[in-house]
Amino acid sequence: MKSITLKENKDFRRLYYRGKSDAAPCLVTYVMKSRLGKTRVGITSGKKIGNAVKRNRARRLIRAAFTEYEDRLNGDYDIVFVARTKTAQVKMQEVQRQMEDQLKKLGVLN
Repeated sequence: MKSITLKENKDFRRLYYRGKSDAAPCLVTYVMKSRLGKTRVGITSGKKIGNAVKRNRARRLIRAAFTEYEDRLNGDYDIVFVARTKTAQVKMQEVQRQMEDQLKKLGVLN
């Protein structure tokens, strides 16, 4: 199942304030149940991470890691992943491991 991309600032803000969150060294995840009947995913990376190349690498890693778990979600959710400084420096397996732990802890993965 292909998820839709979150783009609106108001959607990101709603998740930051009302969603459940979990933080790891590479990744912060915000999750909220969606009533739209589809999963929406947003990925952000701030200037603190580094230049554009590093920020894009961090987003690419997160996007690739999420495709592994996309089909295993139990229900429809709005999810925002926030890259951290360490994200651009680690291997994808590390991002996947942390993402899986967070999604399980937040009750999104079965």
